Parts: sequence; C-alpha cells; structure tokens
Amino acid sequence: MKVTPIHEPSELIMRLAERVRAARSKAGMPRRELSELSGVSPRYLAQLEAGEGNISVLLLERVASALELRIEDFLVSGTPFSEDTQRVAQLYQGAHSEVQGKIRNLLAPQIQTAQRAQRVCLIGLRGAGKSTLGKGTAKALRLPYVELNNVIEEQVGMPMSEIHGLYGQDGFRAMENEALNSVIKDHSRVIMAVGGGLVNDTETYANLRAHFHTIWISATPAEHMQRVREQGDLRPMEGNPAAMDQLKSLLQTRTPLYEQALAQVNTSNRPEKSSINDVLAVIAKHRFIDKPGP
Repeated sequence: MKVTPIHEPSELIMRLAERVRAARSKAGMPRRELSELSGVSPRYLAQLEAGEGNISVLLLERVASALELRIEDFLVSGTPFSEDTQRVAQLYQGAHSEVQGKIRNLLAPQIQTAQRAQRVCLIGLRGAGKSTLGKGTAKALRLPYVELNNVIEEQVGMPMSEIHGLYGQDGFRAMENEALNSVIKDHSRVIMAVGGGLVNDTETYANLRAHFHTIWISATPAEHMQRVREQGDLRPMEGNPAAMDQLKSLLQTRTPLYEQALAQVNTSNRPEKSSINDVLAVIAKHRFIDKPGP
C-alpha cells in the first residue's frame, strides 16, 4: 500500500485548492474581498489556494457560502458541477412535485417504463368513474381488472368499513401498500383502480407511480356527488348541508397530487362508452399497453 508522505499535499487538498481558485476567479472576487465575506484571513486563503495546510470544515463552509456555492462543490470527486447543472438542480428543488416527476420521467424513461411494465392504474376522487372505466378498459384490452380495495379486503378477511374501524387510518395505509406490492408481484399486465385517498400517503403513492402508468380520472364536484348518490350511497349528503363545500375543498387539496399522474381523462358530461374510449386513446397514445391481451 502506498503511503503519502505528510509533507506531500494530498489529491483532495490539491483538488480543493484548484476549485477554490477557479471559483474565486469566476466570481471576479479579490482574495481580500473573499476574506471579508467569509471571515477567513487572507493568509489562510492564500495557503488554501496554494494547497498548503489543512482548512477546517467550518471555515471551508464559510468560503463556499461567500462564493455562493455548496461545500460539496469543492469536495466531490471528478469534474465539478457546471454553473448550468447547479442552476438546474436549484430549479428542480424549487419546482412543484408534478414538474419534478415529469423531469425524472424525461431523464430516465427506459428505467421507468420497464418498472411500470404493462400496468395501468386509474386514480381520482370517489365518484369519478374509476371502477366503471377500469372494467370497461380491461375488457376492451382483454386484461385482468383489479380494485385495490378488494385486494385489501381479501387479504385481511373483512369488509372495508370494519378494516377502517379496527385498524384506523394508519393501519389501513400500511395494508394498502402491502396489497399494492402483491399486485405488482402478481401482475405485469393489468388495469387497476385505487381509492381516492391513496395519494395522501407519500410512500404508497410513489410506489404506485413507479410501477404503474397512472391516469387521473377527473370530473366536476357536482358529478362526483351525483355519481356517488346514484350508487346508492347517501352518506355524503345525509344530514350534512355543507357536503358539497367539503367535497370541493377535498378536490382542491388533492388536485396537485392527482396531477402527478402521467395522463388525465375528464369524464365531465361524457357518456360511459365515450369515457372508456378516451381512456383507451390515452393508453394507445402513450403506449402504456403494447397490445391487447390474448
């Protein structure tokens, strides 16, 4: 093993010296000014840029901050990030989650597509028509159809109302992610619909988007409410005159999450058959499914 003599500057120290010099030169900042901004003496800075002596992490962080850089930019091995790369990283960090998702998809499309296989999931608020459209789409493509809530009920052995009452919201979310993993394991080609609140769980929703091509099924609040009532469920309205306002608020809160889906189909004022065709058109356009099943 080669041992570097103590008097010989290490590769890290020399790289650090070179990058500090380059950063100060790029900023057009005299060493005296950098000293004043960072609180590090001119003599210490001179030694740093010459590759002489060892600077503490705290002092190096001051120098980096004064040059509007991160300490990692001085220490990372290989070619340091360009100004454009740093700017893109800053923009990404400040971007909306939907935009971040699209950027990730653009940067690694093959990886994402491979993970999602031939799986399509319909997400959206209750009453959007996910179950109806999911069944119709699966039939047209000759693929299996799965409702995640049904998978949970089968795995736990009790109806959804009892699951919520016995295990609470946290317990249900854990079961939801477990059921999702089982669907991913069992199906490489499937159409699935999930409960409207799944998007509230960051881990489960990320897991879903990583392994399914997601389509947001949307509608107006009035249509959401009407469809739920037509299904025979009067709970949203019964004894609750503010139900519509609550539904609008819920939709507004979840919309940024639903917008992270890869595509959207609006079912407002659309007949069932037309909406199914809309979903099929989106799947064909984005090539979520290569061809109908056998």
